[in-house]
This record gives sequence, structure tokens and C-alpha cells, in this order.
Amino acid sequence: MQILILNIDRSLNETDIADHFRKFGKVNSCSVVKDAATGKSKGFGFAEMPHLDEAIKAIAGLNGMKIGSSALRVKRAANSTVSKHRGKPGAR
Repeated sequence: MQILILNIDRSLNETDIADHFRKFGKVNSCSVVKDAATGKSKGFGFAEMPHLDEAIKAIAGLNGMKIGSSALRVKRAANSTVSKHRGKPGAR
């Protein structure tokens, strides 16, 4: 499942964020979106977790958690594989 992470403290990097997600399970990838001109964090990013149950626990556990100077907002990304298949005939 792809997870959207908002309100990331701009001093944090991918490793910092991924470490928090790993407490809940396997993390395939983690990225913090950066400004192309400055290379600085834009304050949001994405994590990819392969196991739905672990991803749901990570969302519940990290949403609202203060890391650095900001409280994260964490939710399922709109283009998550699970969201895409929901409601389609034959989808699980």
C-alpha cells in the first residue's frame, strides 16, 4: 500500500521517516519530496508497505505523532493499489 505522509518536519530525511514506519512492518520504499531548485524538503512524502495489515497499523500509529517539530498526518495515498481495486468486479 502506498501511504501519503504530510507535515514532515523539514529537517527529517527518508531514513528518519522509514525508521518510524519499520516499527510497524516491512517498508519497500520511503521518499520525501524535495524542491527541484533548492533540494530542500517540501514537507511531504510517501512510504510503500507491502502488507496491508502492517500499513494500516502504521497509519493508525503514526498519524498525529510528533516527530521533530511537526505532528505527522498519515493516510492511504489516493493512488494506492488497494484504493484502485476497491469496487471493481473480481477485486479482493
